[in-house]
Amino acid sequence: MRNSGIVACVAATALVLTACGSGGESGEDGGGNTLTINVFGDSFSLPDNRELYDEYEKAHGVKIVENRSDFGTHHQNLQARLTAGSGTADLEVIEVGQVSGFIGQSEQFVNFKDKGVDSAQWTESTVQRASTADGGALIGLPTDIGGLAMCYRTDLFAQAGLPTDRDQVSALWSTWDDYVSVGKQFLTKMPKTKWFDAGGHVFTGILGNEEETFYNADGDLIVEDNKVVKDAWDLTVDAIKAGQSAALPEFSPEWNTGFQQGQFATITCPAWMMGYIQGNAPDTKGKWDIAKIPGGSGNWGGSYVTVPAQGKNVDKAVELAKWLTAPEQNVKLFKSIGNFPSQESTWSQPDVADFSSEFFSGAPAGKIYPESLENAPVQVVGPQSGVIGNTFAGALNSVEQGTDPEEAWESAMNDIKAAAGDG
Repeated sequence: MRNSGIVACVAATALVLTACGSGGESGEDGGGNTLTINVFGDSFSLPDNRELYDEYEKAHGVKIVENRSDFGTHHQNLQARLTAGSGTADLEVIEVGQVSGFIGQSEQFVNFKDKGVDSAQWTESTVQRASTADGGALIGLPTDIGGLAMCYRTDLFAQAGLPTDRDQVSALWSTWDDYVSVGKQFLTKMPKTKWFDAGGHVFTGILGNEEETFYNADGDLIVEDNKVVKDAWDLTVDAIKAGQSAALPEFSPEWNTGFQQGQFATITCPAWMMGYIQGNAPDTKGKWDIAKIPGGSGNWGGSYVTVPAQGKNVDKAVELAKWLTAPEQNVKLFKSIGNFPSQESTWSQPDVADFSSEFFSGAPAGKIYPESLENAPVQVVGPQSGVIGNTFAGALNSVEQGTDPEEAWESAMNDIKAAAGDG
């Protein structure tokens, strides 16, 4: 899951969100029978659906308090509280692009290898990302993985004279160049509607099928000289210049409105995006479908549940972390909010493999996302991968607002080097 910037306060029955208002995330608990979990986005619940928490509370006699914050604030707060030695929640979710930045502080987290966790249920690369270099410590348990597809509005496609059948739509774009070309065709018939939501999502989608993007396998920062990154930038800029972008920063209120009002026809769609669309634009049910991603495969997303060592309820928090990331719960989350299970063993189970989404016009999501992941490379992730991705999203948004692309690129490079301590 990488629902990276939800800032709206959400109220749900028996769900306390202390992130609302000016308070931000809170790590304070209500005693030994209360477990707090700090998240960004829809990690384990939707605004109107906390069934997983309810189930655990009833079985274990505890209360779970979820605190939400936006992507950047969430991870910054976690780092600040680790440094201060107090203030973290009992459980903290860390996004896959951020987790390597916390590996060097492994002593600040519970080592799940000492807690009877069977790490073999996840792929070796997934476990490795949350492990110390010597393999002695595992600081986080994998939640979901992304996979990549393309969600599209069938009603808008029909109005533009494009096919609406998902197989025919998939055939429109065997490459990302094709995708941009179809966007130009769409705009000739639908000049008041945009082709996609934001350049940052197209850029991320293009890179989703590349092994090395911002870092190489040796851990070196290669972003400035990596041709695949610059090519992805240039193609995204071409699409922006062609008027295809709605220029809606991800997870902003304007972005949410864009979903609700049909301001764009397509969106790069990792599995977790399904839950976001359903939660923020429920009235668009039946207007969406899911096609293959250009290139046919790719990945975007994934997170880890950690237990900070400073917590007051460490043992109970560990048990909750193990339960939340167990295959049974991962399958339930996929069916309810779209987060795709990280355990490959679940992909052939009927509850996953045969799952189709009524919201997305019956799209066979249980087949689409495993097929996308099947040939996707294991991507190299470095300590600042998440920050770099956000930097590019911001830079492309500035291009959408009129900044010269070359200036935006240079500014992004400077910011990335500074963040990586290389500038």
